[in-house]
Amino acid sequence: MNSSEEMAVSGMSAGRSAMRMGPAELVQAAAMARRFYLEGKSKIQIAEEFGVSRFKVARVLETALERDLVRIEIRVPAELDAERSDALRARYGLRHAVVVESPAEAEESPDPENLGEVAADLLGELVTEGDVLGLAWGRSTIHMAAALDRLPPCTVVQLTGVYDAGTAERGSVEAVRRAAQVSGGDAHPIYAPMLLPDVATTAALRNQTGIARAFEYFDKVTVACVSIGSWEPGISTVHDMLSDEERAHYASLGVAAEMSAHLFDADGRRVGRDLGERCITVKADQLRRVPEVVAIAGGQRKAAAIDAVLRSGLVTSLVTDTSAADYLMAAGPTPRPALNRADPDGP
Repeated sequence: MNSSEEMAVSGMSAGRSAMRMGPAELVQAAAMARRFYLEGKSKIQIAEEFGVSRFKVARVLETALERDLVRIEIRVPAELDAERSDALRARYGLRHAVVVESPAEAEESPDPENLGEVAADLLGELVTEGDVLGLAWGRSTIHMAAALDRLPPCTVVQLTGVYDAGTAERGSVEAVRRAAQVSGGDAHPIYAPMLLPDVATTAALRNQTGIARAFEYFDKVTVACVSIGSWEPGISTVHDMLSDEERAHYASLGVAAEMSAHLFDADGRRVGRDLGERCITVKADQLRRVPEVVAIAGGQRKAAAIDAVLRSGLVTSLVTDTSAADYLMAAGPTPRPALNRADPDGP
């Protein structure tokens, strides 16, 4: 046995309580523990080897743990916080929650770049061959796409227009192309701004051939990747695209968060639904029907917004950082499970 083993079984290093066991008991318990924890043998196999009942084997293994004869170490990569991840998943009833350690100097920055790298690995796990992967606009989504190095063959569709049509090559269009290149599947980008000046212009763009073709895939999406913005300058692209008068109007409705041009109050209820009529984006009801919706968002400045969106029930999985996770674990009453995906506003 060497220091790299995840399981350390040592009679010599046992605590005082373990020394109350006689030497024969210690040797036998250490041998049984080695068989069970390191060699993967069943309790029945161990019982047969030592000529005892499987119930005695169970008691010996339990005693070995209680008396510190067996020490179990669970190791994950240093950047992942397994304890916070599991606690966050349980609190919000998520399917997956991955909490990433962020450098202290980056705690207040929204969406540290390492979130995208971890999200890329998560998508590599979640996406299966034949899936339709939807990508919404967002800095974290763009970082995720840039970090992708494996995806099974799948179709990739853009779920929102771009923040600025002039930056399409460096933004969500490029993210869709990158994901499709890695997977070897078809790409369906949207060459249009996310927010339009009026409903008529929006309707006309939605009917254009390329955009209409992308929209046809929205109901087929099986895994979606989205970003979350808080309602403040530089943290929400929608906030930044609106006029001062429009921002004040939506703020008066209690908007606390934005995701894919959909606005939410602090309790996760959608507000300002009229804004969606001017946006090139997937509908909230369509997102609610997607089996797996992964949100990538972190930082203290986004923490309250993340809480609001999680309470909406639209998101099933989250990649975030420790500073946001600490806020979320203490954020008000325990929310309903996210996997109960009924609209909090009702039908």
